[in-house]
Amino acid sequence: MRRGAVLVLAAVLSVGALAMGQPKYVVLCDIAWAPFEWVSAKGAYLGFDLDVMRAIAIVEGYEIEIRDTPFDSIIPAVIAGKGDIGASGFTINEERAQVVDFSEPYWTSDQAVVTRAGAGLDVGGALAAGRKVGAQRGTTGAGWVEEQYPDVTLVLYETYPEAVLDLLAGRLDAVVQDVDPSRQAVAQYPGLLEIAGIIETGEQFGFLVAKGDPKGILPLLSSGMGKLKESGAWDLLVSAYFGPGLEEIEAAWEASIDILLVEKDVLKFAQTFAALVTE
Repeated sequence: MRRGAVLVLAAVLSVGALAMGQPKYVVLCDIAWAPFEWVSAKGAYLGFDLDVMRAIAIVEGYEIEIRDTPFDSIIPAVIAGKGDIGASGFTINEERAQVVDFSEPYWTSDQAVVTRAGAGLDVGGALAAGRKVGAQRGTTGAGWVEEQYPDVTLVLYETYPEAVLDLLAGRLDAVVQDVDPSRQAVAQYPGLLEIAGIIETGEQFGFLVAKGDPKGILPLLSSGMGKLKESGAWDLLVSAYFGPGLEEIEAAWEASIDILLVEKDVLKFAQTFAALVTE
């Protein structure tokens, strides 16, 4: 990319659109799914999905309000007009696409089977007939277990962390969830959990809006994601959120978030955040 183009794009990323009367959209997220979205020890909402939503709003010139919403209530709420954007690691699939519209994919994921450390189970053993397996209600992981392993006892939870706690307490034999949140759970409880195996589902995540996109949000999401990727901010956010532990992420985020929320400088925030995480 030519230097002039970089400077122009950096200017766009730093100030966004400053026109008065910016539209405001309500973003619904299940904020209990690190590293995509979670509540910090100090009560702040952070995560990859949330900062991408904030960054796109800045570069495309609109405002957002983030609302914590149970995962299986997000699509019904968007359909009913109680929210404008669903941003919570939603797998794009035919069933959902019949009732909502999706952005272009922004992430690819597989499913993981998490067990207690030392259980000595592979995927087949963890999901053998009679095993108690936890999953979050309304997720593709839960649907996959129902379809592929009908002889297990599937226990559904409102949030993924609740399932993890029951696994730690011995009330479950395994938990099925997307790979990245599963890895974060294993890191959060060192020596207590392990990933028994990965199921290669190749699911693609998208942000969702009401069917027909009546507010014209999808072009904004597409344009915004393009700007973040072109500038390098996207890759910086990926490096900051995927790999480090939650404590390191939270400390770096708290030290840099005003650059995004107050200064409205997306690229500077991403650069600072990523640098602080790796210090």
